[in-house]
Amino acid sequence: MSYSDKKCVLSFFLIAFLFIPAVRSQAEDWAKWRGPSGDGISQETNWTSDWPPAGPAVIWRGSVGTGLSAISISQGRMFTMGNADNVDTVFCLDAETGAERWRHSYASPLDARFFDGGPTATPTVDGDHVYTLGRQGQLFCVSAKSGKIKWSTNIQEATGARIPGWGFGGSPVVHGDMLLLNVGDAGAAVKKATGELIWKTGDRQAGYTTPLLHTVTGKTTMFLASGKFYSRVNAQTGKVLWQHRWLTRFGANGADPILAGEHLFISSGYNRGCALLDLKEAVPRVVWSNKDMQNQLSSCVLIDGFLYGIDGDTGTGRALKCMELLTGEVKWSVDGLGSGSLIAAGGRLIILSEDGVLVIARAVPSAFKELARFQVLDGRCWTMPVLANGRIFCRTANGDVVCVNVRNEN
Repeated sequence: MSYSDKKCVLSFFLIAFLFIPAVRSQAEDWAKWRGPSGDGISQETNWTSDWPPAGPAVIWRGSVGTGLSAISISQGRMFTMGNADNVDTVFCLDAETGAERWRHSYASPLDARFFDGGPTATPTVDGDHVYTLGRQGQLFCVSAKSGKIKWSTNIQEATGARIPGWGFGGSPVVHGDMLLLNVGDAGAAVKKATGELIWKTGDRQAGYTTPLLHTVTGKTTMFLASGKFYSRVNAQTGKVLWQHRWLTRFGANGADPILAGEHLFISSGYNRGCALLDLKEAVPRVVWSNKDMQNQLSSCVLIDGFLYGIDGDTGTGRALKCMELLTGEVKWSVDGLGSGSLIAAGGRLIILSEDGVLVIARAVPSAFKELARFQVLDGRCWTMPVLANGRIFCRTANGDVVCVNVRNEN
């Protein structure tokens, strides 16, 4: 091969290498709670908020039973959970058509306590395995392709941990050969291949957050909330490294913490407020705290040093706010979305209002800049929307699901 031929081959592979990441960022699965990175942000770029006056095209609608379980998308399949007649069901639907591929059901009380009831955790997809957690501790591993049960256990019975007032709500998290769960004082872990218990912590009431992983120099810790604390735990051993006392009415700490370098943002409703913790020392230090961002149900997203989230409890004054992370200063506030929820992608917020309006806005601290809105559902919407492969998926608490097309066809 001549020198010029070698240069051509090298140039081809260099171009191909540079092109691959750009192609991959155009479309992306959303296979677990809070998306690929667990922060509520998608790297997907091939979607549009330039909708016609009638709104984006509705591709399909369906029904999955009562619950607040969010939606997971993997390899053309959509997964979520719902309850009907005191039976929980894990649904697998075709993400493009809404056609049912399989379902797995088991007895579980609706348990409607100040909300509609039903399952609140979100299915976690890992290869051909789907992991689900019911409010009473029913833990399943099923085949993503067939719905066949690989194994099952009851994590509450295995650990002896108390069932929280609104049941177990944190979603399973895969870490190596382990499955991490917000159960007990500061979590528990089982073998993801068998469901066998690896470690557990105390038996007191868990919170409703999903474990947030953080790996430094090969060592992984996780952050999660119980009814009284935010904790940092060695994910491999279950050793509690520290606990930051955080008391909330009803012990209802439900918003996931947000990690930003050596800082951790925490927030709860019920007039508790929020705080920024400095993690540089062995024991976290409070940088600031206030009551200007009270995340009762929906977690914030962090973009370029600014938090965007819903402040306020259900049935009280609620607002979408932008807050500066390092200072706690509110940059803007917008009413009218109720106890909605949001994610982000491509510098834009994807917001689902409590009454089913899908709103797209720029994620900028200067002002609230709405780009589009469309009424996609009727009924109470407390579950975050999901963007995957040019589709936005939304659901109501009573189980109505909609898939709309936002794929950029140009």
